[in-house]
Amino acid sequence: MVRVVYRWRVAPEHYDAFLATWRATTNRIHDTVPGALGSFMMRSSADGCDVLTIARWTSREAWERFWGDERPPQMQRMGALAHRVSVEVFEEIEDHTRSPSM
Repeated sequence: MVRVVYRWRVAPEHYDAFLATWRATTNRIHDTVPGALGSFMMRSSADGCDVLTIARWTSREAWERFWGDERPPQMQRMGALAHRVSVEVFEEIEDHTRSPSM
């Protein structure tokens, strides 16, 4: 498994549209792209323009097939709403996160 960390600069006036677009995009990718396992988003409490989206993939190879020329059509709308600062792939070693108890 790998996690791909995308860092974005999102202007405050575009944040709501970016969030809605990210939701639709990540669900579409998860449903249609082999190896895509979903994503989550985090926003800096110190700088609300600093946003991370972190995707989980079955392998680096699966992500590289998707990523291709770095302009996957599924992600173009996100790029129109925010500046992508960086993309970095991390190998997942262990995951000890838990869902909250209800």
